[in-house]
Parts: sequence; C-alpha cells; structure tokens
Amino acid sequence: MRMTEQRRVIARVLSAADDHPDVEELHRRAHQVDPHISIATVYRTVRLFEEAGIITRHDFRDGRSRYEEHQDTHHDHLINMKTGEVVEFVDAEIEALQEAIARKLGFKLIDHRLELYGVPVEG
Repeated sequence: MRMTEQRRVIARVLSAADDHPDVEELHRRAHQVDPHISIATVYRTVRLFEEAGIITRHDFRDGRSRYEEHQDTHHDHLINMKTGEVVEFVDAEIEALQEAIARKLGFKLIDHRLELYGVPVEG
C-alpha cells in the first residue's frame, strides 16, 4: 500500500487514539491536522488499513463501526451502554475458561472476541 501523506495523518490519529473512534470521529481528528482530508479519504483509508490487518473493526451495537490499531496482545471489551465508553480488559480466568470450553467440545481455540455490554451500577 502506498502511504500518502493523508494516510500517514490518519494512521497517526489512529495510533494516538486511546478510545475506539468511528470514521466520523477519525475524520474530525484528522481534519484538525490536515483540513484537506475528506471523509471519503478516511473511509477508503480505514477500509485499506482493515484489509491490510493494520486496524481492527468493532461493531459495539451502537450502529457504527469503531476502530483500533491491531494489537498483538489479546484483550476483551466492556461497553458502557449509557455513554458508549469502551473499557479494555484482560482476565486470565476468562481466557482459561474459553480454552477449556473449546477443548471440552473437541476444538483448539485459534481466536475469539469477547464483548460485554453493561450499564454502571448506581450506588
């Protein structure tokens, strides 16, 4: 893939994100860096980055695809249904349980994705 300057800007914005922005938010952030970046360029770049395995797309039941840089280390997500905030977490017990379930059913687990949806407990 040819890395144009606009693609570099979008890549930097994705790399700097500590959340899981959608295309519109990526465009807003990239546009602050380079006002010539169009929403169409962001859509095309996100698709190319996803196809190349550079980013991962998530659909957290809010009607929009959200993105994060592809990571070599596994993590799961807890989505706050009131605010849309996405909390990343790793839990060794959950990982072991998923492996055990796959083995019990006669499978070797090669990949999985866990998304938990909740609302804050009022206290």
